[in-house]
Amino acid sequence: MANYILNKTVYNSDQYKKVIDTSLTQYVPPIPIEDTITVEQFFEYYTKIFYDIPAEGNINSHAYLVKTSGEYIQSSTPNDEIQILLDEITSLRQQLLTSQQQLINLQVSSSLQNI
Repeated sequence: MANYILNKTVYNSDQYKKVIDTSLTQYVPPIPIEDTITVEQFFEYYTKIFYDIPAEGNINSHAYLVKTSGEYIQSSTPNDEIQILLDEITSLRQQLLTSQQQLINLQVSSSLQNI
């Protein structure tokens, strides 16, 4: 087994400043903090650039915002207003079909009377 001699030098508070270099010899720049904006600022910017944003596109578009926001709030089902409009369209289509059938029946009836 080997024997080692260890020496320890202790300096008092006045001596260490003379012996140890306490000046900054290396500079590590601070990690930049990302600029963040508030929700209010976001909507102010959004309003300003609204018409500059493309309507369609996989990213950076209104369609992308609708898609990702919809996924976030899990709106896979149409909201009430859309459902009301879809129901009205269905009703109007049924009325149109009924009116077209009545018109055909009147035309056929009129043709048969002229024979």
